Amino acid sequence: MHSESVVMETAEELDFAALLEESLEQSRIERGDIVSGTVLSIDSQGLIVDIGWKQDGIVTRGDIERMGMHTADFEVDAEINVAVVNMSDTNGNLILSAAQARQNEDWKRADEIMNDETLWTGEITDVNRGGVIVGFGHLRGFVPASHVLDLPRGLKEEERLAHMQGLVGNSITVKVIEVNRKRRRLVFSQLEAEQENRAARKEALLRELAEGASRKGVVSGLCDFGAFVDLGGADGLIHISELAWRRVRHPSQVVAVGDEVEVYILNLDEQGKRIGLSLKRLQPNPWSLVDDMYHIGQLVEGVISRLESFGAFISMEPGIEALLHVSQMSANPEENPLRHLYEGQKLLMRIISIESDRQRLGLSLTEVTAAEKAQWEERQLELVAAAAEAAQREAEQATLNEQALLDGQAESDERTETEPVAPA
Repeated sequence: MHSESVVMETAEELDFAALLEESLEQSRIERGDIVSGTVLSIDSQGLIVDIGWKQDGIVTRGDIERMGMHTADFEVDAEINVAVVNMSDTNGNLILSAAQARQNEDWKRADEIMNDETLWTGEITDVNRGGVIVGFGHLRGFVPASHVLDLPRGLKEEERLAHMQGLVGNSITVKVIEVNRKRRRLVFSQLEAEQENRAARKEALLRELAEGASRKGVVSGLCDFGAFVDLGGADGLIHISELAWRRVRHPSQVVAVGDEVEVYILNLDEQGKRIGLSLKRLQPNPWSLVDDMYHIGQLVEGVISRLESFGAFISMEPGIEALLHVSQMSANPEENPLRHLYEGQKLLMRIISIESDRQRLGLSLTEVTAAEKAQWEERQLELVAAAAEAAQREAEQATLNEQALLDGQAESDERTETEPVAPA
């Protein structure tokens, strides 16, 4: 019986030792762990915190001040999250950090924002030569200069730094593009945030717009193939062929950046996120008036708008372009008729064909008789002389008006000088 009792006691002791070892295993902590604790005491040097370990830990006053707080902001028995900084310092103390624990929460939040691909708005707190610094809780995020919107390119380093200094204190909406706790890198992009914003606004706009409707917008940019129009957060494109019924060499001939225009919604491509616009569809088609204004054999005036190897395009009322083919420029097949012509030149021609449904009108110089040309040239000289005479009369009248104004002012000044002064 005695031996059985000894065996049972030994087994119980082994079970207790195993349980104790298991308990210690479960409560083992390592440097860098984030744990929850209870504030045991507070003094001017910091906090004593119980984290359920074999010894209590210390949160220093300096660590608390790094959070912009003071020891007086804490209470005894309050729960607090802390990070294990040092298992045993030179004095054998367990050193904890409340600041690092809070930063850990910020790292988690940054991870969530990046994974959810949501945007975040903060404040620019500082700058360096590479970009701007944005406060993110208890972390400092970085926006590289190449990801800052509206930062002028081509600036010298000092000029760029001065420009970014002026952004301190501004609110900024960014996208989280890198979270690296080990390297303590938190990187933002204002450029990508704006791109996502514009994409979202464009999707909303595409749902709102309807083909065949009209809408006001502002010209936001020009390029060789057309003009971009901001319709309220997203741009649509007016192709150069849709700017006017006449041929346009460059969009700047019709519109300028900043112009407010009313445009026709030509097509919507929801899959490609493209909005096609037209300016000319809201204007009367001048070719619909051609049959009423012109007939074959009629003498007409026009101005050369463009020269090509095959002929010249002629601008005519009411805003159309006709073609003067090279074969209709001269009766002499030996000469090059194009060498006598230049853009902006005014000509007298005869209409030889009209196809208004195909937007074509053919002209000829050779069909104009010498007498008709001489009479027209004489008339042009008379018009030039009359315009010059009118301009001369206008200039003379302006000179007389100016002189009269000066004479009247002189008389007024003279009366003022000769008027007696009333006694006080």
